Amino acid sequence: MKILYNKYALTEGGIHALIWGVLLLLPYLVSTPASNYRIGPFPGLFFTISVLIHMSIFYSNAFLFYPGLMNRKWWWLYVPVAVLLLFVSFRLKYYVLAFWFPDVLKDVTAYKFVFGPSVGIFVVSIIYRRVADKVMLEKTKEKRRTEQLSTELKFLRSQISPHFLFNVLTNLVSLARKKSDKLESSLIMLSDLMRYMLYDTQGKKVSLIKEVEYLKSYIELQKLRFGSEVMVSSVTEIEEDGEGLTLEPMLLIPFVENAFKHGVNYLLQPQIDIHLQVKKGQLVFNVKNRFDDENATAKDENSGIGLANVRSRLELLYKGKYSLMVKSEKNLFHITLTLVLT
Repeated sequence: MKILYNKYALTEGGIHALIWGVLLLLPYLVSTPASNYRIGPFPGLFFTISVLIHMSIFYSNAFLFYPGLMNRKWWWLYVPVAVLLLFVSFRLKYYVLAFWFPDVLKDVTAYKFVFGPSVGIFVVSIIYRRVADKVMLEKTKEKRRTEQLSTELKFLRSQISPHFLFNVLTNLVSLARKKSDKLESSLIMLSDLMRYMLYDTQGKKVSLIKEVEYLKSYIELQKLRFGSEVMVSSVTEIEEDGEGLTLEPMLLIPFVENAFKHGVNYLLQPQIDIHLQVKKGQLVFNVKNRFDDENATAKDENSGIGLANVRSRLELLYKGKYSLMVKSEKNLFHITLTLVLT
């Protein structure tokens, strides 16, 4: 909280200095030496001294008395303190006039312009304190929301990487058992994928092209594993102006993981269709796979982690900028993600 107040003071300090500086110098800016820098019936020196008194009222009430006493415990003490503060300001102004400018005291109509501003500045100091407290409270809430968001995103990302790595290692074990000559190329591809996961996804966002390349590498690993046993159709369409777009890393892979997890066990010819299109800054991602109801009901308890994480991340990062439709009917599972990219 102290850090927030320090930052707030730095930003507000310049405004305060400008306002008070103009008020202090106002007689010497709008009047002339011939008139003794008068503003109305008041000499410039008295006006400047009054501004110094007003500054004392403003800051002592806004930063000391009001925040310190206006609470459930000390509120009753604030009233006499406020009255005393105004009374002292009145006496100071009176003594200054009586000692240096006695002629002003002869003009009774000028009294309201002598003592009235003290009350006005006192009221302004209360309004300022309440507004400043409200602004600071909102900043504190926003900071807490930001910290919570950052923590949730870190947690979600930490879940995604191990989940993906587990699936890929399972794929490689399958290739090793088959003694496939494609194991070496698969390991190289896995190395590239892990490099991407460990280093390229540490920032807030990654380029769309990198994410698409990552997605393609994952699909190729799956093709190496299943060969002709699973029909995989993958189409990517990106306009030239979409190459500079960015998105959250590893946002699309859980949909593909889910399709392979449940689509390869389809009793008839397993088929997985993946279509990614980016047009005019909008990404449309379609993933389809056939599945068997019996196998779907027997899935393990961790199978929904990826999709649940994606839903959470979309809500946290793209709220109001995405739509996610999930359909499951007639042994066909179909997701459509529409996302506005920047």
